[in-house]
Amino acid sequence: MLFLASTVAPKVAGRFAGRFSLYTSMVILAVLIVTISSLTIYAIMSLVGFYISIVGLALFVLVMNILIYLISPFMINVSYHAEWDARLQDVVNDVAYRLGVKPPKAVVVRCPPNAFAYGNFLTGRYVAVSDALLQMLSRDELEAVIGHEIGHHKHRDNLVMLFFGLLPSIIFYLGYALIHASLREEDRRGAQLAAVGIAAVVISFVVQILVLAFSRLREYYADFEGVLATSKEAMQRSLAKIHLFYERYPSFMGEIAESKLKTLFIYALVNAVANPITRMEIERLKRMKVSPLQEFLSTHPPIPKRLRFIESIEI
Repeated sequence: MLFLASTVAPKVAGRFAGRFSLYTSMVILAVLIVTISSLTIYAIMSLVGFYISIVGLALFVLVMNILIYLISPFMINVSYHAEWDARLQDVVNDVAYRLGVKPPKAVVVRCPPNAFAYGNFLTGRYVAVSDALLQMLSRDELEAVIGHEIGHHKHRDNLVMLFFGLLPSIIFYLGYALIHASLREEDRRGAQLAAVGIAAVVISFVVQILVLAFSRLREYYADFEGVLATSKEAMQRSLAKIHLFYERYPSFMGEIAESKLKTLFIYALVNAVANPITRMEIERLKRMKVSPLQEFLSTHPPIPKRLRFIESIEI
C-alpha cells in the first residue's frame, strides 16, 4: 500500500495522458482507500461492538469537518484580504467559457506567488490569485493557472477531498478511543481493546498516505484542465515560473508550509520570476530529481513531475 501511494499512483498518472487514464488511476486508488477504511471500521465494530460510542465519534468528526468546510471561505477571505478584481474576472470568465463551466468569482489575495480554488454552496465558488503571481505571469500563463483552479471546481475537489479526508480521521479517533477505553479494563478485554486500537491508529496513517496520493492525482487532473484551457506550453511556463521563484527565494516557502490552508495552494509543500521562461529552463526542471519523502508526504506532485506529465498529454 505504501509503495502504491508513493510510487505507482503518480507514475500511472504521469505515464499515460488523457482523461481515461486519470479516471482509472483515481478510481483504483479511491476504491482502495474506501475498502481499507470500510473494512477497518467494520472490524472495529464487529470486534468491539458499541463498547465505546463509535457512531458518536464518527458523527463528531463528520460534523467538525462539515463546519470547517462551511466557514473556511469566510476565514480565507479575511485571512488573505481577498478582493474582487474586474480585470481578473474577465480572464476567469474567458477560461470558464472554454472549459464549459459557470465562472467562479475572481479575487486577488495577498500572499507569495500562488493561486487556489475554494468556496461552497453558501458562499459560491472562488478562484484566488495572489497579487505577486499576477505580476509574474503573462496572459496565457495566467489563463493556464486559472484553468487549473477552475478544474478543481469542475471536479468538485473540495467535496471529494473532504470525504476522503474524513476517513483517516474517523479511523484514528476510533483507535484512540479504544486505547483510552483499554486503560479502564484490567483483564483480557483490555488487551484486546488496546491491540485493536493500536492497529487502527497505524491503519489511519496508512490511509492518510493513500489520501495524499489521491490528492496528487487530483492535481494532475486539474493540470489537464489547465492545458485544455490554454496549451501545454503555457501550463508548463506558469509552473516553472512559480517553481523558480521559490527556488531563488526559499524564505517565502515557510509561509506556505506553515499555513493551515496549504492544501489550497497550487504549489503547496513542493520544493518566478517575471522574465520569460525558456524551453531550456523547462527541460532542466523536467530532469530535476525530486525527494521521494517530500512527495510521499505532499498533497501536490513535485513541479518536475507535473511538467513531465503535461508534456505527455495528447489532445
